[in-house]
Amino acid sequence: MFTFLWQTAQTYRRRALVLAQSRDNSDFFALAVGLKMGYWDLEEGKDCIEKTWITTKLGTALGLVGSAYHIVAFQPDSAMQAIQRATAGTVTMASLGAIFGMTTCLSAQLREAPDDPLNYFIGGCASGVFLGARTHSAMTGTTACLGLGTVAMLTKVGKKEGWRFSGAPKL
Repeated sequence: MFTFLWQTAQTYRRRALVLAQSRDNSDFFALAVGLKMGYWDLEEGKDCIEKTWITTKLGTALGLVGSAYHIVAFQPDSAMQAIQRATAGTVTMASLGAIFGMTTCLSAQLREAPDDPLNYFIGGCASGVFLGARTHSAMTGTTACLGLGTVAMLTKVGKKEGWRFSGAPKL
C-alpha cells in the first residue's frame, strides 16, 4: 500500500516538474499538453475506468490520512484493533471514491449530458447511499446522499464557472 502511494506521489511530482519546466522552455510544452494530470483533465462521460481509478486513489489516500488521525486521537487497545480500524476506514473511503467516479461517468454517458452538474449530484448521492448502507442507517444514507450530492454538484458548477476560493481576484 505504501509503495503504491509513493509511486503515485512520484508520478505527480514528475508531471508537475514537466509543467514547471514548460513555462521556461517551449520544448517541454508539447509534452506537458499531452499529459493528463488528473480527474478534471479527462473528458466527461469518457474514460470511466481511468476516472474511477483516480477517484478511488483519492478516496484511499483520504481514508489512510483519516484513519491515521483517528488512531492517534482514539488509541486502540491492540495493534490488531488499529489495523482493523485503519482497514475499515480506508476501504470505506476508497469505495466511496470508486462509487462516485463510476456513477458520475456512467450517468454522463446514459443521460448524454456530459457537462451537466446533475451527474455529479447523482454520483455524490450514490456514495451517500453506500455510506448509509455501510452504517445500517437510512438517516445517515439520506443525509449523506443530499450532502455529498450537493457538494459534488457545487464543485462541478464552480469548476465550470471558474469560481476561486483563494488567491488574488481576477479583474
